[in-house]
Amino acid sequence: MKYLFIFLFIAACGSQKENKQKESISADFTYLALGDSYTKGESVCSTCNFPSQLTSALSEDLNKEGTYKRIAETGWTTSDLLNGIAQEQPNSTYDLVTLSIGVNNQFQGKPFTLYEEEFPELLEKAIAFSQGDSKRVIVLSIPDYAFTPYGEKSGKAAKISKELDAYNTYAKKISEEKNVAFYDITEITRAGLATPELVATDGLHPSKEAYRLFVEKIRAEAKKIID
Repeated sequence: MKYLFIFLFIAACGSQKENKQKESISADFTYLALGDSYTKGESVCSTCNFPSQLTSALSEDLNKEGTYKRIAETGWTTSDLLNGIAQEQPNSTYDLVTLSIGVNNQFQGKPFTLYEEEFPELLEKAIAFSQGDSKRVIVLSIPDYAFTPYGEKSGKAAKISKELDAYNTYAKKISEEKNVAFYDITEITRAGLATPELVATDGLHPSKEAYRLFVEKIRAEAKKIID
């Protein structure tokens, strides 16, 4: 009986390993999403964030099965994302990588020089994870939380927008230098006060609808990359 148990245990482990291997190779395309709360999808459902919606849209457009991995948490600065990447150690075989980072550098009052130092490093890593191909990377601009109930009540809306413009200008410059596509989704979020359905229930983050618009903005480019 003892040996039968051992045999069954080993067989079960082998079966689980085989299933994991099948899952890892079953996807037709793989996608890595790097960022912060705007990538995680704070205050929206797990399938409502833009990486999940983008994966579903591409799967539908291309009639292929896609899967995505997210390295992003609420409150993360560029430094936090670098640490998260070091812990996760993603592979370098992704078909598509997106990067959206910087709002918490601004929100937490970090020196702009920190972003100037770390954003290029993060972009280089994104390129490395995308098979070393800069054409497989998409950078999204930082949303503007000044156009949310939280931002409006802060009394600092103009300052927030001005500082985020500086971050986005720099990110666009570095992206262009590295031959990486840069997409401005900031203007979508600047309709947040006029169009409340673009803001999540927490009064600060984008809603599912806003993320859908993010996806529509980059969908054609992402499809071209995958296909």
